[in-house]
Amino acid sequence: MKRYYVDLHIHIGRTWTGKPVKITGAKSLTFTNIIEHARHEKGLNMVGIIDSHSPEVILEMESLVSSGDIVEHPDGGLAFGDLTVIPGSELEIYDEQCNGPIHVLCYFPTILIMKEFSNWLSNHLKNVQLSSQRIYVSGLELQRKVKEIGGIFIPAHVFTPFKSLYGKGVNKSLTEVFDPILIDGIELGLSSNTMMADQISELHNYTFVTNSDAHSLAKIAREYQVISMNEPSFKELGMALRREEGRQIIANYGLDPLLGKYHKTVCAKCLHPAHEEDQICTQCGKNQIVKGVADRILELKTADHSPEGRPPYVHQVPLDFIPGLGPKLLEKLVNHFGSEMAILHEVPYQALTEVVPPKIADLIMKAREGKVTLTAGGGGKYGKIAD
Repeated sequence: MKRYYVDLHIHIGRTWTGKPVKITGAKSLTFTNIIEHARHEKGLNMVGIIDSHSPEVILEMESLVSSGDIVEHPDGGLAFGDLTVIPGSELEIYDEQCNGPIHVLCYFPTILIMKEFSNWLSNHLKNVQLSSQRIYVSGLELQRKVKEIGGIFIPAHVFTPFKSLYGKGVNKSLTEVFDPILIDGIELGLSSNTMMADQISELHNYTFVTNSDAHSLAKIAREYQVISMNEPSFKELGMALRREEGRQIIANYGLDPLLGKYHKTVCAKCLHPAHEEDQICTQCGKNQIVKGVADRILELKTADHSPEGRPPYVHQVPLDFIPGLGPKLLEKLVNHFGSEMAILHEVPYQALTEVVPPKIADLIMKAREGKVTLTAGGGGKYGKIAD
């Protein structure tokens, strides 16, 4: 078995002809730019590109296969050198049963199957060109379609206050929305971690995934996992999610939940801390209280501990959160050491000081060791390093 760095939630901002896909995504987020950046700058081994249903993105993937730049793996996935791409789609469900909106992630092994899924979607979406569109079928029907054509189904960022399974405050169980047997994993989101999620007992049977939900190249791999597989392929990924024959997630790497945009309950207008039961902000008087993920999980709590065998969740500070480490200096670091994964995990302190000032090297090491002081985020604003 080998260890692979994997981020399964990356958006496409524009097609190769410049048409928008994820409206809020950066224009630089084309399929080709993503795979080059993920492989050469981030040092990832597998990525899920979850706007691959867009017809122009399918055309770009087919063109790259025709040119020989990417090769379809016999066990699923698209090989770009030592990086494997898993084509996927993020969709929004909102039916009478689900009390949505709820975002979900669907992944498929081949371009042909993704094209089949895209054609099916075109009959159930207003605009199949765009990302994260509302699909006019039930969550159960979507699950069944994904499974019928051999896909993987994962509810996305399940605690985020908006557009998630638990976040809106109405759904108390995934069984209200989905067939639990047809769920392959649970994506935690940036404002929670394994220990928090495992306070909900119905999640104990599922593998947790931690992904970036990147809307820009820089945000790729701000969360990821290390997976033990024989090789990076769709088939092996499915086996790892099911924990079959030694394939498994070894560790989840993600933001300390304090750094997430929705960790604590605050007023979204002035960011003043609030109690979960507050309706009006005591600071500015606005009715814009956003319940934090920490408080929402406490409402749903049904367990006090994680199940046996749960892999560790390693709190990690992305390099672009390090004070003083701007884009130019970060580029210098990556050029010198090869990838962000190397900087985050391997490069010793003395080597870092040869490229960046000691103060920044100190913060990188302290972040690696979990010794930085953080101020919590909330209401749509990220937390930050207080050092």
